[in-house]
Amino acid sequence: MSGLSIVAMALALVLPGSGHFLLGRRRRAVAFFAIVVSMLAVGLLAGGKVYAFIPGRLMNNLATMGAMGSGVLYFIARRIADGGDVLAGTFEHGTAFTLTAGLMNLLLVLDAGDIAAGRKP
Repeated sequence: MSGLSIVAMALALVLPGSGHFLLGRRRRAVAFFAIVVSMLAVGLLAGGKVYAFIPGRLMNNLATMGAMGSGVLYFIARRIADGGDVLAGTFEHGTAFTLTAGLMNLLLVLDAGDIAAGRKP
C-alpha cells in the first residue's frame, strides 16, 4: 500500500469525501460528503440515536464503531444529539440513518484507497 493510499484513506476517514478530493475526484468528493452529511442529518432530525460505547454491550459497541465511521461528523453529532427520542415513531429509522452514514463512509474510505492504489479508475 502506497503512502498516497494511506493518506487518502486517513483523510476520507476523518472527513467524508476528503480522500477523493485529494485524489482529484472533486465531484465525487462533494457528492460523497453531501450524501454522508445528509444521511446523518436525516437520522438526527428523525430522532435517531447516535451510538456511544457502553461497557459490556457488544452489539451496541459494534454499532458505535460503525457510526464512528463518519469521522469528525460523528463527534459533532454526539455533541448535538441527546441520545435520540425513543418515543418518536421515527426513532428506529433515524437510528438506521445515523448508523448507515458511518458505514457508508467506511466503504468510501476503501474506495479512496482503491483509487489511490490504481485498482479503480
